[in-house]
Amino acid sequence: MMANLSFIIGIIGNVVSILVFTSPIGTFRRVVKKKSTENFKSIPYVATLLSTSLWTFYGLLKPDGLLVSTVNGAGAALQTIYVILFLIYAPKDTKIKTLKLFLAMDIGFLGAVVAITLLALHGSQQIVVVGFLCAGLTLGMYGSPMAAMRTVIKTKSVEFMPFFLSFFLFLNGGVWTVYSILVRDFFIGVPNAIGFVLGSVQLILYAVYKKGRPASTKTTEAEEEEGSAHLVEMGAYESETQKTPSLIKGRSMPKPTVSRQLSLQRILKTYSLTPYELYSSQSHKHDEET
Repeated sequence: MMANLSFIIGIIGNVVSILVFTSPIGTFRRVVKKKSTENFKSIPYVATLLSTSLWTFYGLLKPDGLLVSTVNGAGAALQTIYVILFLIYAPKDTKIKTLKLFLAMDIGFLGAVVAITLLALHGSQQIVVVGFLCAGLTLGMYGSPMAAMRTVIKTKSVEFMPFFLSFFLFLNGGVWTVYSILVRDFFIGVPNAIGFVLGSVQLILYAVYKKGRPASTKTTEAEEEEGSAHLVEMGAYESETQKTPSLIKGRSMPKPTVSRQLSLQRILKTYSLTPYELYSSQSHKHDEET
């Protein structure tokens, strides 16, 4: 009876995990459409790729680990696609950092673990060592969105913290925690229980800041207000000059300061941009400041 229940919960865990792994599809559809990764972070995808790869290895080592290996094998394939897309559309500096991280974690570290496990360890030692590594990396997978959580708190906007990823991480942690209790697997239970808590925190943040507007939009509106203020000042200035026709143009009329000339140029440039160009320029400016 207990074995049947654990198998059913394991199947449910597989379904939920697949939903977790496919939840970034909407994010990467946006990345491909805009040909930019914007403020999205690569760490969650690189860390999840390493985690799913090791869990696949763990499932293959464990006699009853079929459900663990199959779902994580599918997850590793999807995460590989996400990392490749990130490398294609990320800015040059971000691309270099992501590539270094990918080579160090998903190629170097993973390869070393597999080699050492198969060549230097035997029997239950293999499961224990790989289990501890998997548990630690699962915590990394659940904790990696904390970078996005800091962005949410800073910008008071959830634009760059995808809801479905947070929701399915929360659900995934809960289901696998129940499964681990039924099969008495410490390595699966502890990290997923902590992931369940972290997922809850992300959902709370989403509920608090879901009505917040993107920081780039707020910056744009502030600059438009500043531009309007400059136009009003210049309009008032021109009215004053019209009241004194005796002034000789080019001599007696005071020349605008350099800062005011630059402000006018910036205003004209701002109003000549398309909405997409305006959004992109402000996002780039925001990235430089941070």
